[in-house]
Amino acid sequence: MSTQTERKDHTTPLRRDVNVLGNILGDILVHHGGEELLNKVESIRQLTKNLRNHYDPSTYEKLKDEIYNLEPPMRSQVIRAFSIYFHLVNVAEQNHRIRRRREYQTREDHGVQPFSLDSAVLSLKENDFSKEVIKNVLDQLSLELIITAHPTEATKRTVLEIQKRIATILQQLDQKPLTKNERENLEESLFNEVTVLWQTDELRHRKPTVMDEVRNGLYYFDETLFDVLPDIHQELESRLEEAYPGEDWDVPNFLKFGSWIGGDRDGNPNVTPEITWQTLEKQQELILDKYENVLIELMKRFSHSTNRVEVSDELLASVRKEEEWLPNDKKWRMDAEIYRRKFAVILERLRKVSKSEHGYKDAEELLEDLYLIRNSVKLHQPNKHELKMLRKLIRQVELFGFHLATLDIRNHSGEHEAAIDEILSKVDIVQNYSELAEEEKLTILETVLKDPRPITLLNEDYSEETQEMLKVFQMIREAHREFGERSIEVYLISMTESASDLLEVLVLAKEAGIYRLHADGKVESRLNVAPLLETVDDLVAGPKILQKLFDMEVYSKHLQERNNHQEIMLGYSDGSKDGGTLTANWRLYKAQQEIHDMAKSYQIGLKFFHGRGGSLGRGGGPLNRSLLSQPAETLGEGVKITEQGEVLSSRYLLRDIAYRSLEQAASTLVEGAANVSQESEQSHHREEKWEQAMEEISDTALKKYHSLVFDDSDFLTYFNEATPLQELGELNIGSRPMKRKDSSKFENLRAIPWVFAWTQSRQLLPAWYASGTGLKSYAAESEDHLATLQQMYQNWPFFRSTIDNLQMALTKADIQTAKEYIALVQDQTMGNRIFENIVQEYNETKDILLQITGDAELLDQQGTIQESVRLRNPYVDPLNFLQVELIKQLREKSYEDEELQTEVLLTISGIAAGLRNTG
Repeated sequence: MSTQTERKDHTTPLRRDVNVLGNILGDILVHHGGEELLNKVESIRQLTKNLRNHYDPSTYEKLKDEIYNLEPPMRSQVIRAFSIYFHLVNVAEQNHRIRRRREYQTREDHGVQPFSLDSAVLSLKENDFSKEVIKNVLDQLSLELIITAHPTEATKRTVLEIQKRIATILQQLDQKPLTKNERENLEESLFNEVTVLWQTDELRHRKPTVMDEVRNGLYYFDETLFDVLPDIHQELESRLEEAYPGEDWDVPNFLKFGSWIGGDRDGNPNVTPEITWQTLEKQQELILDKYENVLIELMKRFSHSTNRVEVSDELLASVRKEEEWLPNDKKWRMDAEIYRRKFAVILERLRKVSKSEHGYKDAEELLEDLYLIRNSVKLHQPNKHELKMLRKLIRQVELFGFHLATLDIRNHSGEHEAAIDEILSKVDIVQNYSELAEEEKLTILETVLKDPRPITLLNEDYSEETQEMLKVFQMIREAHREFGERSIEVYLISMTESASDLLEVLVLAKEAGIYRLHADGKVESRLNVAPLLETVDDLVAGPKILQKLFDMEVYSKHLQERNNHQEIMLGYSDGSKDGGTLTANWRLYKAQQEIHDMAKSYQIGLKFFHGRGGSLGRGGGPLNRSLLSQPAETLGEGVKITEQGEVLSSRYLLRDIAYRSLEQAASTLVEGAANVSQESEQSHHREEKWEQAMEEISDTALKKYHSLVFDDSDFLTYFNEATPLQELGELNIGSRPMKRKDSSKFENLRAIPWVFAWTQSRQLLPAWYASGTGLKSYAAESEDHLATLQQMYQNWPFFRSTIDNLQMALTKADIQTAKEYIALVQDQTMGNRIFENIVQEYNETKDILLQITGDAELLDQQGTIQESVRLRNPYVDPLNFLQVELIKQLREKSYEDEELQTEVLLTISGIAAGLRNTG
């Protein structure tokens, strides 16, 4: 059977679901807009489909006439019809992923799904990894996923919840056998949910507040992550027990989630110390509620009687002692049901956290009680039949503590420098600190850190900005006391350009008592300080910045208190925006190598924090592929990755999808780290000539990128006019402003709207531009160079991932549709000139990619994705045509037509749903 036939066979249920949902939508269109609405949508869809199959100028003009002649209210209904279709397709595709996973799990031939925990453990077994090596790898392993509120999720929470209900019904329809009555009820529910989707406003009518974003983030912990995270660890433990029988496996909690939401102050004045405190309270409130629900369920199940089983003396003693203060109405009445008596105490102590002396002071005290129960149960429970619900709760408390998710604090280096400048000036240490040379700054900061005496005055002696900065660090100190030190562990410094940027934060931590120097010289440091290397220049300078710090006695003592471990965040967005995606990716890779080698000589462990977005222009793509593309030697040291915007809903809205996404990441990390631990030849395989090739390709690509983005004086005008950048600000998808300052300068524009705007106009320029010139120039130098690139694609995961992401970007981009946006540029000559530059680079990039992969078409080796994009395009195109026409009219009316503005925003939301990767 051919690959194409196999693909068709396994996509048959998906196409069935899409047809069912499409037919329901058609019925709803007739109900709300009559046959005329359905016919109009079908007419536009068919014309677009015909154009995709065979381009014909007359069909093209006919399609444009159909679209441009639409009038309200028909026009907004057509926009919504195409947008909602994408929401339904997205649900169907997610359901199909779940279906495929179940097929693997139920196959009689015991086929193992790639990138599953099964496949990872099988690979370890087949490659003769010893139990000792695997245990050592697991002990070192760490993957933290950090949810952020970066504004790229265009879909409302209400709409996401409808999608989740639709997905649940589709899953239920897949279950066999169903009675006739059951099927009819499910089909009726499906119709009703799609109807509600059509009748729901898809646009937010106000910007979300930071606390709205906090609640949205907590939704994923509540709905999926609380259960899925312990399940991942437990399955890995089970698979290891199967592969290595007789061994007592205890998989550590290597996979965790953290958050930036409510802690990320960079460029967001709405994130105040008070908001961060409220965030921590909300997180604790949720996790204590989750524990209470599980404990109540456990109490129902632990009906064991001391008349029937023997329990531990320690358990009996603890219950008798604690019941002395427990109110009578809270005690369990049946004396023989000892576990229920203990759970009654646990529940009361949990409800009194932070409220009474009898409440738990921290999660460790709760764990002690749960361990006590577990050890007692072992006395009467048959071997290897541990009560899974208790085991899972223990894992959950170990993972989530009383803080739920570690909250990272982030702020811009310039903010810290301004505060330090004022503080040092007030106590006459130095005037105009910020104007000093770097070495002078370091000398002063080191002197301050070596002096146990504080240098700050009362808060009111400072400007409002400095007072706010001091409050942040005072809040961190109080959070450690109230919620535990795991509540806030890392302080991230945006736009780190020098070693002084980190020492400034240590000084501020010292003034709040988070960093302390005792009279005997002992240092106490309760906060990791992490640089964020963002621009291409900062990535190049990164190794020297860190080496400077590692050489300083005062910083070395800080690191000793942090287990000689340094976290470093790498920014994908700004590097790509400043230097192009290919150059940025190479600089990121190289920076990791150089920092790793340097830190190793100081015996300092590293954790690289990858600040990826969902879009291809910001490091997006599947989690497992992202891990594979990093230097292999860094995988065993600890990895952090941001998860943001639309990525959260696409990965963590549905339990089975969440499980599969995390399983892929965990299996990749386990296998990759094991290979590195054995210094496997395969894990480190990258030839010196490949790195030299990348250096040359990167330099050429950077020059090409700069020639357009920075050297062409018309480029910024083109970008502002030929994309919906101006209109994005009204979409109400985030609490953070689109620009760092109220300025139209390129450097102040955030990377998210930069990528979002290019995606909407179907040019996707940040995700691929200049790569073709770099690759093609290298290939043209000699006959051997193309063969080298082909070799690199086959054997170097970093290069393969880079090329595959470029293929994805070019496939999602659409030059014919993008050409329509030139109509928005006031100077048509300029617009056409820049667009022709983009088209030429697009064609050259496509040509060289196909030569490297040896394929006939882009993404030939990823047929499912290729097919998905191909099927979506005819439905995205009409939204693009409508968007251009509506923006043109809106700008002519100086944004004073509210109905037009709403329709533009509907097209933005619809295109985002259609292309999936937005910002």
